Amino acid sequence: MKTKSKFSKYFKEYKWSNIFAMIRNGRSAPLVCNEEFNNKLVVITGATSGIGYSTARKYAGRGANLLCLNRNPEKSEALRHEIENEFGVKCDYRIADLSLLSDIFRVSKELSELNTPIDALIHNAGIYLTKRALTPDGLEKVFVVHFLSSFIMNYILRDKLKSQERARIIMVGSEAHRFAAWGLRFDDLNWEKRRYTGLKSYGSAKTAQLLSMIVFNEYFQNTGVTINTMHPGAVKTDTGQENGPVYKWFKRNFLDKTLKSPEISAEALYYLGASKELEPVSGKFFNLTTEEEPAPPALDRDAAYELWEATLKLAGLNEK
Repeated sequence: MKTKSKFSKYFKEYKWSNIFAMIRNGRSAPLVCNEEFNNKLVVITGATSGIGYSTARKYAGRGANLLCLNRNPEKSEALRHEIENEFGVKCDYRIADLSLLSDIFRVSKELSELNTPIDALIHNAGIYLTKRALTPDGLEKVFVVHFLSSFIMNYILRDKLKSQERARIIMVGSEAHRFAAWGLRFDDLNWEKRRYTGLKSYGSAKTAQLLSMIVFNEYFQNTGVTINTMHPGAVKTDTGQENGPVYKWFKRNFLDKTLKSPEISAEALYYLGASKELEPVSGKFFNLTTEEEPAPPALDRDAAYELWEATLKLAGLNEK
């Protein structure tokens, strides 16, 4: 769909009420789940800091065993030691750089071969760049880490999860998907034809994530597997450390002072992953634990299927 026709289509679908709801929900605390998660397996990407770290501790504190997918071996080993000693649960890890297709495919295959059911799969790993960067595969890095890694993992694991007859996939999305106000540019997913900005690339990747949820949700209908996306709130994380000194100074001295603890995100992720109330809920977007309507481009079913086909080709996946 051309940019001009997208503008005409989406402009009519925008509602001020959704913006007001986003602002209102951003001030609310997440719902709390007091149920235990004993002896269940939770897979978390990016668990050594920020939201992932707090989420790992939250699930471990409720009896869950963890399998964490991280980049740093030393931090992963320290996390394993901390979790196992403090909570008495199993905390394993796999080392993978989720900006590399080879690592994404390798770790996804390893997960698909586990004999243990995966009860919750939490896609948390993230990155924010102010300048365009390419991976060794020649792909825009933010798009790969936020969207392509979760897509490939979900795709490779889809039959395993379906055979289990129960599992919850939770993607840490963002209200920033609204920065991709007129949808994805399918002729320029790699940001080669237009000016790159951090907010727009981040918003595009998060919009892609929401669009993929539409198709995965249809695949998992009536199987016991659910897939949802959540905005984690305005919380302090290490995201953005790859950027230059000006951005890091601004983040440290201004942004971080206005942000909350990532423990509120962990509380929400636990509710979405463990609450019996959410057991039948799938294909939804939450601001923490409050359901919201995403921006119109993230609800476009035609775009979702166009993205699906483009992603299969881009990742070298074969549709069955």
